[in-house]
Amino acid sequence: MTSIVWFRQDLRLQDQPAVRAAAEAGPVIPVYVLDNEGPGEWRIGGAQQWWLHHSLTALAAGLKDLGSKLILKKGPAADVLKALAAETGAEAIHAIRHYEPWWRDAEDALGDLLCLHDGNHLRPPESVTTGGGGQFRIFSAFYRKLSADLPPEHPSPAPEKLEVPTHWPANDTLDAWKLLPTKPDWAGGFDIWSPGEDGAHEALKTFSDALRNYAEGRNFPSIEGTSRLSPHLHHGEISPRQVWHGLAERGDGAASFRRELAWRDFTSGLILALPKYANENGRPQFDKLEWRRSPANLKAWQEGRTGYPIVDAGMRQLWATGWMHNRVRMITASFLVKHLLIDWRAGERWFWDTLVDADYGNNSVNWQWIAGTGTDANMFGRIMAPLTQSEKFDASDYIREWVPELRGLDDEAIHDPEQAGCRPDDYPRKIIGHREARERALAAGRKIR
Repeated sequence: MTSIVWFRQDLRLQDQPAVRAAAEAGPVIPVYVLDNEGPGEWRIGGAQQWWLHHSLTALAAGLKDLGSKLILKKGPAADVLKALAAETGAEAIHAIRHYEPWWRDAEDALGDLLCLHDGNHLRPPESVTTGGGGQFRIFSAFYRKLSADLPPEHPSPAPEKLEVPTHWPANDTLDAWKLLPTKPDWAGGFDIWSPGEDGAHEALKTFSDALRNYAEGRNFPSIEGTSRLSPHLHHGEISPRQVWHGLAERGDGAASFRRELAWRDFTSGLILALPKYANENGRPQFDKLEWRRSPANLKAWQEGRTGYPIVDAGMRQLWATGWMHNRVRMITASFLVKHLLIDWRAGERWFWDTLVDADYGNNSVNWQWIAGTGTDANMFGRIMAPLTQSEKFDASDYIREWVPELRGLDDEAIHDPEQAGCRPDDYPRKIIGHREARERALAAGRKIR
């Protein structure tokens, strides 16, 4: 029986249940559909497009090694796949289950033709439920329930070969999709990444070797203390259970990182319950909060020209590399929402376009956590002090790397050159003082109580 394998954010051949099931049934037609219509405003952003181009190139090479090839199509996913099934005589479409609302709509539209498999989570999110059968809204409770059913199963290998169909359908060319950036000042540092399944496993090996100090080191942006696995996990080049079982047992680093894998599962369960979470406050009382509209302030934040070195370093790292250190993500996000009092959704959308790991669930849940608007979130009144954070987590070398105007300053002055009286002329003044911003945010919060 000929089957189609529908790839989405699961661009791998190892531990890929949809590929294995199709291979066991007979000839396989691997397909990736670029659907810019179903997601609407959530079509993949520019940084993800860059990654997708290279990840599809790697996947195609992997399929060629198995005697097969990757079919590329563009259009509404369900319509394209139905037409392909009719053209090739495929009797089933195998795919890994996804939880973004547009993918669930496409899955529903395929009906009985679609065979769904679980494989992008530690456990299927719909299986980790409250006593009443609903999805958890609080991570700590979710994690307790999930932990009772861990570790996950061991990953499965890739098939040794794929049987080919008697007829291959017509194929788009990847270059025709024009996924790579054209702006000369953007993505200049993307060469730090190696998209694809091999790159994912190399990143896991590198991280495992440095795992011992992860629990503490992940907070310091000036050192290589994080995994850099997030874009590989987002695009499904490596599965969470491959990561889980691939982590060396060193210190408490493995336990700390495995909790972060569980957070990914939690965010998928939350958008399953609340599919509009990327657009709507998790706590309705925040619908009344009076956000400021300041295009100038938003642009200064996007460009890393706020006068707060740790914020500016993070935003410039994001623009150049498509990624930002997690501690700095929290600092920059808090700055936009609390210091500038700009709606979290403006930041969420900027991250969606500029992050190579921008994930619908993670991005929306993390922004609402920082903003205080989510079902599981910080209090709105908790306002991160960027200057204090910069000193506490020793960001001096990180700032020197990404804010060249400040490279000549010593460690004491670099966190707040304006206060130290040594701000270079080509570096901007603070767009707002910390105390003034804090008082303004607290006053806005008091209005909606």
